Formats: sequence, C-alpha cells, structure tokens
Amino acid sequence: MERIILHLDMDYFFAQIEERENPQFKGKLVVVGADPKGGKGRGVVSTANYLARKYGIHSALPISKAYELCPNAIFLPVNMELYQKVSENIMEIVKKYSPKWETVSLDEAYLDVSFLKGYKGTKRGATSFPRKGEEGGGGVGVLAEKLKKEILEKEKLTCTVGIGPNKLIAKMAAQIAKPNGLLIIKPNQVEKFLEPLDIEDLPGIGPKTAEKLRIIRINKIKELKKLSKAKLKDMFGVVGETIYERVRGIDEEVVTSEEIIKSIGKEHTFEKDTRDPEIIFGKFEEIIEEIGRGLSSANFSFRTITVICRFSGFETHTKSKTEPRPLKMDGAKVKMRTKSSLPTLKNPTQDFEILKSESKKLLLKFLIENPKPIRLIGLRVRIC
Repeated sequence: MERIILHLDMDYFFAQIEERENPQFKGKLVVVGADPKGGKGRGVVSTANYLARKYGIHSALPISKAYELCPNAIFLPVNMELYQKVSENIMEIVKKYSPKWETVSLDEAYLDVSFLKGYKGTKRGATSFPRKGEEGGGGVGVLAEKLKKEILEKEKLTCTVGIGPNKLIAKMAAQIAKPNGLLIIKPNQVEKFLEPLDIEDLPGIGPKTAEKLRIIRINKIKELKKLSKAKLKDMFGVVGETIYERVRGIDEEVVTSEEIIKSIGKEHTFEKDTRDPEIIFGKFEEIIEEIGRGLSSANFSFRTITVICRFSGFETHTKSKTEPRPLKMDGAKVKMRTKSSLPTLKNPTQDFEILKSESKKLLLKFLIENPKPIRLIGLRVRIC
C-alpha cells in the first residue's frame, strides 16, 4: 500500500491563542515568552505572531533582543495551562481522522492516511506541488481541508497541513506552506520538491552543520545530494548517513499512536550571569530534585544524563553521561546505593543518587573548563 502521511502544524500556536483570547491584539505585534523587563530581561522568546516575525523576532531569541527590535510589541507570559488545554481539544479532533495518529508536541501531529489508497481523486481542496498547472491531491486534499475547517470552527485557530509519502516530506511540506496552507507532495514529486530548497530547510541540519557545508560551497539540497555517503559520514559521523537518506527523501519512520515520553528536562536562567558556586549549584539541586520526583512518580528508568550550560554571550554547550550498550532491565528496580559506591551508567537506572552525583560532576566540568559567567543551566535525562 502506498504510504500517505499528513503533518499538522498549528500556526504560531501560543501567540495565536493569545490573539483569540484577546481580540484587541489582532493586527498588533505579539510576543510570548519571558518578561522583557524594559530590555533587561534574561529569558527567551517562546513564539511570536507573523507581524512580529517580520522584525526578526523568533523562537529562542533573547527576550532583551526582541525588546530592542520591537519595544512597542505586546509581550505576554507563557500560559502553559491554557495552551495544553487547547492542544488537548485539537488532538481530540485529529484522532477522528485516522486510527494511526501521533502527537509530536502541543501543536504538531502526524496522521497515517494511507487507507485513502493513493493521491488520486477529485481536484478539490488542495494544492499539489508544483503549485500551478498540476492536478490537486484529491481525496487526501479533501480530508485535509475538512480537518483544517473543523479546527478553525471549533477552536478558532488556523493550522497548516503538509502531506507526503513519509514523515520527513510531510513535515517539510507543512513548513513551506505556512501559514494556514496545505501542500501535497506526491511520491514522484519528491525530488523536484527537495532539490531547490536551502540545506537548512532539511530537518537535522542546523547552523553549525550548515556552516561546514557552506564552506565547501554547498547551499542547496541539490548540491548536497552530490556528496557520497562516505563523505558525509566522514564529515558528520553517523549523522552523515541520515543526511544522505534525507536529501533523497527517504524516511521509514512509522506513525505510532503510542505517546512515548523520551526525555524529561528543565532549565533555569539566572537573573544575572554568575560564577558563584553556591548560587549555581543551589539552583541545580532544585532542578535535580524536580526531575527526580518526575522520574519517581512515573516509575521511569534513565540511561543518559545531559547537562546544558549557557555562558555570557549565549555560548551554549552540553555534556552527557551515557552507556553505549545499554542492558535490558526486564522491569527490575535498581537497588539504592550509597554515595561511596556509585557506579557509572552501565545500565538503565532509577537511582536518584546516581542522577544527583553524575549531574553535578558534569556541571563541575563546565565551571573548571570555562571561566565565563553562567547565564543558564539545565538538566535533561533520556528515558528508557
């Protein structure tokens, strides 16, 4: 059966909800995130509406920079309780359109609609690549339009839908079609769709990877496709193999309805950059305690610990502790150990003392290796 995957992506989700709840914000620049504090805020932007994005404001931008760019914008705090409730409502709608659905985040989901048995059908409802001169997606396009319409009618929010032969192409189609769009990429259109795109349009290629590629004058996916698998692996390790497949539109990952929590994490931004060990480790202890409670309440084991540290100037680094060949636990709980006999992470574990000890060791390395003041610390553990 021919695979047909639909990717739903809500448009500027948090900011759009705020516009819905506050009609007076319509037509104005809206930024959701940390308190800018008159340009002295320490956090980052969570999201912004499209009017604000025209001024260069985007997710993860320092809130102080956002204020500098648009001091007259409406700056709002994150209302996660509201956003989660709206997300739940939307996902209940999504589930009605396919027995195979997967929630990726609060504002994204995949649907496997292969039961439609192909892209053929009427010409109603969708734009198929290229946008002019070709037949629309037909049945799958009609389904997507119905989904978009139901979300708009019930939640008063717009979304974008991308459709393709796998998750990768569906997601990229949605990114191209934003906002409030619908784009269908048929299997025989994948190559033509991908080749003219910028290398950073390909999921998995961030600024650092792109920088290495641009040095050797590779800017488009068509140019990247010319590199051999061996060359990409030599440049980027195992990630190179993934890049080799993605530039060819290959993605075998299936849509699964299991809601799997892959990691738990938390970050904290200090009011002022600091090198004070008491302040840094005091806050880090709180983060460890919170993550430990989350692991315990869900009865999760973990295998990988990652510490995030952002220094002055937004220089961000991570350090991890993991075991390359994890052993299966068969549901058995790990016995608590004393600090004097703490092991390395050879096996998945639920031991809070291991979490505490290994996390602090990683953070201490940052303090020893980098003399710069610290702006942000964070901890993430991978669930297994």
